[in-house]
Amino acid sequence: MRKIFLPVILFSVIFSACEKSTETYQTAAIADYNPLQVGKYITYQLDSLVYVNFGTLQEIHSYEVKYYTDALITDNLGRPAYRIIRYIRNAPTQPWVPDASFMAINTGNSLEFIENNLRYIKLKLPIRPGANWKGNSFIDTYSLYSELKYLGDWDYTLEQIDMPADIGGLIIDSTLTVNQRNEITGNPGDPNAYSEENFGLEIYAKGIGLVYRKFLHSTYQPGNGGYIEDGSYGVTYTMIDHN
Repeated sequence: MRKIFLPVILFSVIFSACEKSTETYQTAAIADYNPLQVGKYITYQLDSLVYVNFGTLQEIHSYEVKYYTDALITDNLGRPAYRIIRYIRNAPTQPWVPDASFMAINTGNSLEFIENNLRYIKLKLPIRPGANWKGNSFIDTYSLYSELKYLGDWDYTLEQIDMPADIGGLIIDSTLTVNQRNEITGNPGDPNAYSEENFGLEIYAKGIGLVYRKFLHSTYQPGNGGYIEDGSYGVTYTMIDHN
């Protein structure tokens, strides 16, 4: 009897464990960490890194920006999508001024975000530690004259899921971190050598959406005394308010 029933019991235990593991990893949905609803907004402190004086100096320009979900529309593939308007101002006492629009699509399996006609895959199921995907796969990073080669082959990886985080002094109970890129080519500390830095990281909060974003693309050329190439820039978004 033991030879008959022990394998059955063992199989049942293994199957049950796998089933529980699957349920644990798949409880979170895309909408949990990026709810899309008309009328929703998130306000950020935006710190923009720019290179001036022919790429020999850097400056930080700071603003407040509000991402407001304006309307439910249809994208060019016929899918439900949300139009998001960005408003900007230099100081809290100034009026908001619209300066850009974006599109967000929850496909059920992923979150697509279209910015400057570039489609990014910001989140993707399953929501579990170590899950990864090619977040920039819709972007032309491979053609001969592409100016976006630095975005090629980025592996977005989910880390620190359902973790508390301090975002600009605001304590948020449950967040997930998407590490997009952390790459250094060459030696940035050597003024006589070429170097390039690419960095991308985003943090999403459950029930809120994107609460922190840091991005940097910088290419240094040693010629002519050393300078940062045109097209290099950095941005940091830190949430300061939401509804």
